[in-house]
Amino acid sequence: MPRVETGACFCGAIAATMDGEPFWICYDHDDDCRRAIGSPLTVWVGYRPSQFNLLRGAPKAFSKTPGVIRTFCPDCGSSIGYSDEGLPDELYLTIGFFDKPEGLRPQAHAYWDLRLPWVDFADKLPRIDRYSRKRDAKFGNPSDR
Repeated sequence: MPRVETGACFCGAIAATMDGEPFWICYDHDDDCRRAIGSPLTVWVGYRPSQFNLLRGAPKAFSKTPGVIRTFCPDCGSSIGYSDEGLPDELYLTIGFFDKPEGLRPQAHAYWDLRLPWVDFADKLPRIDRYSRKRDAKFGNPSDR
């Protein structure tokens, strides 16, 4: 039976299903994401846009970083995810959006060099100082802003 994950924002106004396996799950220590999420780091779960099925609600979109569009609930403010023109056909959802995140295990750390100095991990996952995915160079790198 194919994997199906469900998710919703804090107030329940936005809900979705994600069909199939995520292609990438990663800790993110980027300062842009830290500000957008309101947490010292987040975990992004990568799907193809075709795997994401909105069941209810209409997320609000916002962009500060060129090429990156973040979505959130307009009622409660919960972060839902982001898309990036430099990473075509990839959609990243924040771990907090998932109803059962315990089965979504990260595979690496991205922007390790931007982590807060008191954040420490004992895992043996790769620690990458930039994007953990190959991003189209024409969009630059957020840490170079």
